[in-house]
Amino acid sequence: MPVSLQVIYPAAEGKTFDYAYYAGTHMQIVDQHMGPHIQSAVVTKGLAGGPDIAPPFFAIATLVFADQAAMDAAMKAAGPALDDIPNFTDVQPQVLVGEVIR
Repeated sequence: MPVSLQVIYPAAEGKTFDYAYYAGTHMQIVDQHMGPHIQSAVVTKGLAGGPDIAPPFFAIATLVFADQAAMDAAMKAAGPALDDIPNFTDVQPQVLVGEVIR
């Protein structure tokens, strides 16, 4: 059964997120090290939390894996991607692991 890993970057006053670095460099690191195990990946840049409401998140990355074993293999290779986080943001990302139901 497919599983997903969502990495959620909360937006907060005074916090930063470098979208250009994230899209151009960080996701290449993810692809290099975790990519062979990833079935699909989508990155969403937060634009709004509703009409005239700032987005609650800078970005959400959703990685989908064929099964738990594939995600486990990707996580074993994730060291360089995890070490790279301070290069584009000063927020602590939140993580959600889930079962893909649709």
